[in-house]
Amino acid sequence: MPMQPWFPDAKLGVFIHYGVYAVGGAAESWSFYTGEMTHEQYMKQLEGFTASKYDPDAWVELFARIGARYAVLTTKHHDGVALWDTGHRSLDVVRDTPAGRDLVTGFVDALRERGLKVGLYYSHSDWNHPDYPSVRHVRPGEPPSPYSHAEPGKEDPAAWERYLAYRDGQVSELMDRFRPDLLWFDGEWERTEEQWRMDELAELILAGNPDAVLNARMLSHGDYATPEQGTPLQAPEGPWELCLTINDSWSHRPQDRDFKSVRQLVRYFTETIGMGGNLLLGAGPREDGTIPEEQIERLEGLGAWIGRHTDAVYGTVAGLPAGHHYGPSTLSADRRTLYLVCFDAPRDNVSLRGLRNEVKRVTVLGTGTELGHHVTGGLDTVPGVTWIDAPAAADLDEYATVLAVELEGELDLYRGTGRD
Repeated sequence: MPMQPWFPDAKLGVFIHYGVYAVGGAAESWSFYTGEMTHEQYMKQLEGFTASKYDPDAWVELFARIGARYAVLTTKHHDGVALWDTGHRSLDVVRDTPAGRDLVTGFVDALRERGLKVGLYYSHSDWNHPDYPSVRHVRPGEPPSPYSHAEPGKEDPAAWERYLAYRDGQVSELMDRFRPDLLWFDGEWERTEEQWRMDELAELILAGNPDAVLNARMLSHGDYATPEQGTPLQAPEGPWELCLTINDSWSHRPQDRDFKSVRQLVRYFTETIGMGGNLLLGAGPREDGTIPEEQIERLEGLGAWIGRHTDAVYGTVAGLPAGHHYGPSTLSADRRTLYLVCFDAPRDNVSLRGLRNEVKRVTVLGTGTELGHHVTGGLDTVPGVTWIDAPAAADLDEYATVLAVELEGELDLYRGTGRD
């Protein structure tokens, strides 16, 4: 299926990890799997999950205000606790927590009301389901776990069939009830594509919504790549997004104070869209459903920067390859305007190398101030360097200044090795 056009132009999404793990500030699912806490301690968090201040309208108002075009909610993480009223149940917040209600419907409705695309996260794996640790596929160097793998010689194919029926039943519910625009899968590493029966799962999903976008953790059926927690140095082939946390944790962990600054998030964002990707930025609500103030502050800071520079964000494609400009850049869809991102205040000039086009005009995005420019050097087919005058202090953005370079014709770059 061709990629849905909304996705590559979305640029920014918000990734909400919300679940019982927020009660004790535990790492989502992993904390009992790796022994950070006992399984009993982890599951006791069910008793404290209230969602007492859960307000999806307030969440989505924030998402829309910062310029996000989609959001993804963890409907079921590896711990198997579903956030909706599932008829294919192992654990869910409706019956097993004081929250006592479905938390997915309000999220979906709020997104649709504001015109944002609906993303739902679902983990293939379920470390609490009794039928899950019934077959084996252990990666080299990774010890088997009683939560995820059958012991040698104790595989149970019938149990695995029951598990797949449970998984398919839940995914069918998500498709039938919510018709998501995007399904964000996880947990795929614990089985082979054949064991997961990805062909059948993809067929089930697309029968429910032929336009659904699937991430790469659907393996060969994924529509886009999902690098995690680190900007790639080279863009993946095809559509992609970087999923990134605001501090070091996906879920709410009050002890994690290692928050990225707004300036750092602007760098992540511009470097990502400059290579043609989206940024899916994580936020972890408290158990009551409120998003911590430190996260809101950073989301709003990034959103304010985007609001000042929308022309360089939406309706653009990947900008210049490395070496043409010292920083990220984007290119307008008609390929006639370059947007150069400058993280630091230029001293004398901003240089643009390998540009064959004549430059019609250069302005500072956000203030409209026009900047002088001239070309030095060049020989035969090898273009000279375009030098753009440094903007004045009054035109500099606190986090990153953007210069709009209007070109004569569509972008034409020289990529050769120079005249011998």
